This record gives sequence, structure tokens and C-alpha cells, in this order.
Amino acid sequence: MKVNVGCNSLTMAELARICGGILTCVGGDGYRDIHFKNVCTDSRETADGSLFVALGGEKVDGHDYIGAALSSGSDCVLCERIPEAFADRKYVAVVVDDSIKAVGELAKAYDRRINHRKIAVTGSVGKTTTKEFVAAVLAEAFKVHKTEGNYNSNIGMPLSMLSMSGDTEVSVLEMGMSGAGEIEYLSKIAEPDIAIVTNIGSSHMGHLGSRENIFKAKLEIVSGLKRGGTLLLNGDDDMLRTYKNDEIEPIFVGIDSEADFRAVNIREGFGFTMYDVRMGHRILKNVIIPAMGKHNVYASLFAIAVAVGMSLDEDVILRGLKNFKPVGMRQNIYGLGDITVIEDCYNASPESMRAALGVLGTLGKLKSGRMVALLGDMYELGEQSDRFHESVGLEFARIGGSALFTFGSSADGIAGGALLGGISGENIFRNGNIKAPEISGEMLLHYLGKGDILLVKASRGAAAERVIRYLKENTDRLCRQ
Repeated sequence: MKVNVGCNSLTMAELARICGGILTCVGGDGYRDIHFKNVCTDSRETADGSLFVALGGEKVDGHDYIGAALSSGSDCVLCERIPEAFADRKYVAVVVDDSIKAVGELAKAYDRRINHRKIAVTGSVGKTTTKEFVAAVLAEAFKVHKTEGNYNSNIGMPLSMLSMSGDTEVSVLEMGMSGAGEIEYLSKIAEPDIAIVTNIGSSHMGHLGSRENIFKAKLEIVSGLKRGGTLLLNGDDDMLRTYKNDEIEPIFVGIDSEADFRAVNIREGFGFTMYDVRMGHRILKNVIIPAMGKHNVYASLFAIAVAVGMSLDEDVILRGLKNFKPVGMRQNIYGLGDITVIEDCYNASPESMRAALGVLGTLGKLKSGRMVALLGDMYELGEQSDRFHESVGLEFARIGGSALFTFGSSADGIAGGALLGGISGENIFRNGNIKAPEISGEMLLHYLGKGDILLVKASRGAAAERVIRYLKENTDRLCRQ
């Protein structure tokens, strides 16, 4: 990871003072005040003006790459020790007990220099989409900074904060996790004015063991919430609806239950959704978002709730929602030859799989095409992995899918669920080897016909987009069988 420091540069002396580290001039006679313009955790990205952060790890230890960073032009390092192998090189180091926590302290101090409001987003599914909707709406009225890409971890989010420009008026920060305590850590660094929890799903079940524990971990987001801050929750989530806090009265968004911001009269068309919002005694009519699926309605409802809380006019809100754009490989819908592709390969959980299948089902009705899906492994589901995979197959059968292609060994459970749901075995095609996407590609090339709608979705580790790449490389063979 690498980010440019938003306010031009910082000094090593400032870094040492902020994080309580020991300022050390290695291999030299005295200290000169060194400025750094960017922060890197990958020695391959360092250059003149880079602060290299050496992160300890079980498999890879960043301290072993200090020499490489220095050879690339960096002359300053944040580390937990000075390796003997690089003790004769000339550079300035700040030595700390924990490099990750030091970056967090630096980000917190830097953030406090900028007069802006902060919105923090977490949840099992839909964090990034919600962040993008919120940012799109607020950008109509404010100078907005948002976390980019996968900068939502205990090192990524603080780095994102360091990249904020000095004139930022609002920042929208995504918070991910793999275990308990991580959201609390990030929330205390960010100190948000508004906190959002999108839902409590099954992701990380393998680490945390139960939805109850996931619920507790996600609600750690209130740990850093400013006094008098706002907490927005999904009112249709069975666990979030029960949340109680003597100091915070949550605001709920929803579709299926009574909520402070409730979407009603939902209509879907090709590539868009329209709905109305009941919010107290007011109704916001004909909201249009350039995305399909119930999950996108929830994400946009959070954006509306944030915008109303920040006193934006209704026409500004509506305009911002229309300007939303999906990022990465999240529900990109496009034509490929004579078929329609729903590319949704960034990640997958049982909840997001069902949401994507809902979009496939809607498109199948709108376009009267065969519904085909390539569905791959879902990870981090723990002991209930088999059951979750089977449930996805059952859902594919329920929406009336025509043919299922599975990708990965765990995805065999999806095939089993589809069989239980009534999909004929001759319409189920399996590839248990994610290292051979061309096998799935060839099977699809032989099956797909004009007008078909293809959904491709799997967890990030499966990299199912490689199957789509194979189809693109062989577009001339699509629908030719």
C-alpha cells in the first residue's frame, strides 16, 4: 500500500512525537530533519520522499525489506527494530513497539488538524456500496474524501486518512475486520460523527463462530462515535433491530419493516431502480438509483439518511444518487456478444450471493432470457460452510435458473443445493479447480446462447473474473455452438 500525504509532507520528528517512538539516525553522525511526502508498506513502491513502514508478520516481515526500500530512494523508516543487516546504511528511523498502531496514531493526529465531519461504514455485506452512495450524494455539496479500493483494514483505513487534503469537508471511511476488537480500534482512530452498520451476515463466521459475535464486533463502531453522534442501522436486520444503547438512539432504514427511512413502491428496470421514501411525515418521491437489487436500495437509503441529517436539499440528494457508480467488480452489467453479463466478482457471502441472484432473476424477467450462473467458493464460513453453499444452490433453483456452473471445491455444495431445488443434473456443470478457469470458460462457451444472462460471482480468493476474461478472449465463439 502507498498513499501520498494530503498536506504535502510530515517530518520524522513529528512522527516520533506523535507515536512516542525513538528517533534514531542510523549509520550517520547526526540528525537532520527529514520530510516524507508519502507512506509505503511495500518496499517495491518506495522512492525519494517515502516513509517505509516495516510491518511485522508471521509469513513476511517488512523489516527484511528495509534495505530494498533504502535502495529505492527512501531515507526514512518506521519500524519495530533496527536490523543488524542494515545498521551501516544511512537513514533516519522512528522505532516503536507496534508499527501498525504507530500509523494509527499518526493518522488520528493528522485527521484532527482538518476541520471536517466523518462518516464511518461497516457491516457484513454492502460496506463499499454504501460508502460510494454516501460519498456520491455528499459530493454534491461538500469536498469529500473517501477510502479507496480495499483501504478498510487496520493499516489501510489510517493510510487513507493520511491522504486527505487539507480542504476536506467530509470523509467517508469504510471499516473492515477479520476478528473482534478491530472495528473498535478503527473507530477510535476515526472518531466518526455518523456511524453506519449495514447488516449482520455470515462473513467471518469461521473466525468469530456465530452471528451474535459478529454483531458484537460490528457494533464496536460506536466506541469512537463522538458524543451526540448519529448511529444508522438496517432496521430489517433481525439482530440490528434489537440493538439497545442508553446513550444512543439509533436511526433505522428499511424496506420490510417500519423504519425512520423506509423505501416503498419499489420498481426495477434494466440497470436502475426507482422508489419512494417515507421519512417521518415527509415523502421523497421517485428516487432513482443506477443499480438493481434490494441491497442497493438499502445502501442508497443510508445515503439519504446521512444527507437529510446534514441538511441537504432533496434535489441535491436525488442528483447525487443518480451520480452513483459501482466500483471494481461489483455488479457491473454489460453486453458481451449476444449475452448479458452480471460481473460481481469482488467477494461473496451467502447474503451477497442471494442479492446477486435476485438481480439475475429480475433481469431474466425483464429480458426474457435464460438465467445462467457461474457461482464459486465462499470463504470464512466456518463449520456451517456446507449448509451455506447448499442454500445458495437452493436459491438459484428458486428463482428459476436454467443452468448452473460451479467453480471451486466448496462450490460443489451449491450444485447439491440446486439439485435439491429441482435443477436437472444435466444442467449443472462443475469445475472444482479454481486454478483452471479455462475449463469453466470452455463449458460456458459451449452452453451459452443468444439472449442468455450470465451471473459470475465468487469470493475474492477464487478470482472468478478470470472466467469472464476467457470469454472475452473468445467472444467470436460465443453463441456459435
